Amino acid sequence: MTTVPSPQIPDAAIPAPSKALAALEPFRAVAEFAGLWMAAPLLLAAPRGDGHCVLVLPGFGAGDQSTHFLRRYLSYLGYSSSKWALGHNLGYRTLGQSEARLRQRVETLAATSGQKISLVGWSLGGVMARHMGRDHPEWVRRVVTLCAPFTGDPTATSIRRFYETVSGENLDEPHSRAAWQANRAPPSVPTTSIYSKSDGVTAWQNCLEIETATAENVEVAGSHLGMLHNVVALGVVADRLAQPETGWKPYAAGRS
Repeated sequence: MTTVPSPQIPDAAIPAPSKALAALEPFRAVAEFAGLWMAAPLLLAAPRGDGHCVLVLPGFGAGDQSTHFLRRYLSYLGYSSSKWALGHNLGYRTLGQSEARLRQRVETLAATSGQKISLVGWSLGGVMARHMGRDHPEWVRRVVTLCAPFTGDPTATSIRRFYETVSGENLDEPHSRAAWQANRAPPSVPTTSIYSKSDGVTAWQNCLEIETATAENVEVAGSHLGMLHNVVALGVVADRLAQPETGWKPYAAGRS
């Protein structure tokens, strides 16, 4: 587990994950889930939350069922954990071009709780979480993403055909690539990108923040599909959410 200094996303084409990594994704994800029980003492000892609302966003093609364990874990830690309640995440087909349905959900949760909320997003859900943090810092306290491919080369994925068929988005179109380039700049709220160099779905280079005083990258070893159940990733999420609303500090492994 490492943090990386100020990565710059190259302009050259980024290769998609290898076919071997892609093929192993389901098996690695099962192994990560099985490892949860052996690491239970570590998970239970994670820092406790202050009760603020945390909205958890699912990845592409997934719904709230996929984030059930993470939301239960965050509730155990003392947060008001919330599902996104928008059905399966099919990108703009779910949210519309302006992501209006998600904006309404974030605004409602912030208004109901009476304070800013944190967003934790897996894969495409992380991309959307960054959009909300960038556009609405008045509602968002911080953003944590898990294997979220928010910039770089949108075609660097092992599920391109599936994504384009289901989402209706052509990743080669100028407006799509322009949107990805626009995502290079991190949100103004504290943002942590958790990524894996052994990701079998999206190129890890697409998950790198340009580091600033409030934007960071944390590398973990794990699969894309299993990241919601990855013990190390869960520990990073717990650590990041437990940071005070003011006085945010970069992640440091082993911090007590």
